[in-house]
Amino acid sequence: MPARARILVVTATAKELAAADGWRTLLCGVGPVEAAAATAAEIQRERPSLILHLGIAGARRSAGIAPTTLVIGSETRYCDLGVAPKWAPNTLVAAPDLVAAAQRALPAAMVLPIGTSGRIGGTVGVDVEAMEGFGVLRAAQRARVPALEVRCISNEVEETDRARWHFDAAFAAVARATPLLVAELARTLGD
Repeated sequence: MPARARILVVTATAKELAAADGWRTLLCGVGPVEAAAATAAEIQRERPSLILHLGIAGARRSAGIAPTTLVIGSETRYCDLGVAPKWAPNTLVAAPDLVAAAQRALPAAMVLPIGTSGRIGGTVGVDVEAMEGFGVLRAAQRARVPALEVRCISNEVEETDRARWHFDAAFAAVARATPLLVAELARTLGD
């Protein structure tokens, strides 16, 4: 089986999902719980060799990250969990080889921690905020499947007027980035 066929591309919504070109896809739903449950079920059903989680995200205004900037997750932090890490993990560090592959595919992308929260504005200590990453990556980790999160900035976290968010441009950037990422990640699997 070609390496790209062993890669599962996971997004929360159909607008974030590029047309598959030899890779598998999963719409995991919105929020960390839906993302974890759907990803775990898909891993059980069709064990992938690698998971690429893509989507849009917000950035803190103070970070000055422009809309449509791509961000490769150096780690994912679950910001909703209010217990000590000894009880449940709240940070997952990305594998350096996956980050390096994503950087080769997207040389202009930033590499930063990405926070996960079930609510807009719910993250702390990170400049990039999304809603599903930790759920997807934790399900992958539990199943011992390598995984990476890549996001495209669509808005400032503090901007409450969604008419000012750059949804269409961010969705388009994710769609353009997907085949580049899959091709480079497939090389890490031996394609």
